[in-house]
Amino acid sequence: MPEAVRSDREAMEFDVVIVGAGPAGLACAIHLKQLDESVNVCVIEKGSEIGAHLLSGAAFEPRALNELIPDWKEKGAPLKTPATKDKFLFLTKTKAFRLPNPPQMHNKGNYIISLGEFAKWLGEQAESLGVEIFPGFAAAELLYDANGAVIGIATGDMSGEPGMELHARQLVLAEGCHGSLTKIAKAKYDLGKDCDPQTYGLGVKEIWEIKPENHKSGNVTHTIGWPMDTKTYGGSWLYHMDNNLVSIGFVVGLDYENPTLSPYQEMQRFKTHPAIKPILEGGRRISYGARALCEGGFQSIPKLTFPGGLLIGDSAGFLNVPKIKGNHTAMKSGMVAAQSIIETLKATEGFGVENTAYQPLIEQSWLWKELKTIRNLRPGFHKGLWIGLINAAIETITFGKLPHTLKNHADHLQTKPISEVTPIQYPKPDGIITFDRLTSVSFSNTNHAEGQPGHLKLIDPSLPTTVNLPKFGGPSQYYCPAGVYEFVDDGQGNPKFQINAQNCVHCKTCDIKDPEQNIIWTTPQGGDGPNYSGM
Repeated sequence: MPEAVRSDREAMEFDVVIVGAGPAGLACAIHLKQLDESVNVCVIEKGSEIGAHLLSGAAFEPRALNELIPDWKEKGAPLKTPATKDKFLFLTKTKAFRLPNPPQMHNKGNYIISLGEFAKWLGEQAESLGVEIFPGFAAAELLYDANGAVIGIATGDMSGEPGMELHARQLVLAEGCHGSLTKIAKAKYDLGKDCDPQTYGLGVKEIWEIKPENHKSGNVTHTIGWPMDTKTYGGSWLYHMDNNLVSIGFVVGLDYENPTLSPYQEMQRFKTHPAIKPILEGGRRISYGARALCEGGFQSIPKLTFPGGLLIGDSAGFLNVPKIKGNHTAMKSGMVAAQSIIETLKATEGFGVENTAYQPLIEQSWLWKELKTIRNLRPGFHKGLWIGLINAAIETITFGKLPHTLKNHADHLQTKPISEVTPIQYPKPDGIITFDRLTSVSFSNTNHAEGQPGHLKLIDPSLPTTVNLPKFGGPSQYYCPAGVYEFVDDGQGNPKFQINAQNCVHCKTCDIKDPEQNIIWTTPQGGDGPNYSGM
């Protein structure tokens, strides 16, 4: 066992440490135990409990689950609502036009689920096999040996305590989209040198309890068009769950140009459409959340391994954007990772060894083929909605076999100066269908312990007022879906940049979209953040 990196911290040793108790991390843990029950596996989760920080649409494709736990029905998996009917709409401001449902978006055989509930069930399956799971512990630091290889992680305790070291022969980063340790590993080991930049979307979601007469269990609706303009990538979902609940959300591609665009406000506007509002009228909102998602796809997948560790799930960017699904690919990547880890552990007893089996196994899997086939659909929208739809039709007809691969671009570089755009004026919320951001945050059950140091860091504290405000109009006050950032008067007539870190729902948008890449998201005290219910 390696010596503790810091003498003031306790250290524990495992064969495998997995950071993140989402579908990828838990599938990896379960399959490790299925393959070798003697392997010592630990999963740590920064949320207060499994599922607390998970957010997805979620229309769930059970392909990977069928492979991992074939008898999941008998074991009580919370897949309660089969998808029954698909609808794809193009919206104008006042009309809705039915379009043919893209084949990638067919949901026959899928289920409308709560990802949080599903992850809790996966956690129970993992624990029954002997996996140790520690919720409420945030992985704040990668640990290295003298050669620069990763030998584990340290937990963070922002109260001033030293935390704990968890040493691992193999470290698995399953943090989800734009994880903080994943970001560090990608930079340190230059994992993105041979791929395109990752590109992202921001999904804003609400759960509503609606009137029984408006509820149609299993119905699935997706929309494009209004309220987005034709230059901006975006669209919605509306899924009818069980018990008169609907999951409703809106995704905006973070490569949008207008710095005054607010994905949160676009979601609120979307709910007022004549095709959507009547479904919600007479109902009540019961939950709210927001999360960034990886949209780069195949050409933005980085090198998946580094000395001592590897990337799975959305840490690697395995979301299938045209399907609007990533849980099945996340789980499959975890399963493939487990197979490669067992091979690596058997081949060597040391720490800090690079796993050479994982990348080839991934490239032989159905996951790789699936993402390669649809690689050109999302970047086809870089030139606008109409060209994007034409490109999508061509790619679908040719089954993604055309020889070219379209490029992705970094989202923060697409933001235009405020002088080159028309600022967007959003209507005031009515408090019935549409709501202000702070009211919405209260429905995410977000909490950060009073007095802890802020987890949102500025590289240069002067940039928000000297560059971002005059040049870009202060985009952070618009893109954040939780009202974390605002510009206030300093009492002398000058703007002051204020960070309300206690509001943060951990969506990571600020770390992605800031034009100067000046905001760094770090892990807050373990367990803090949102506590999503039914998301």
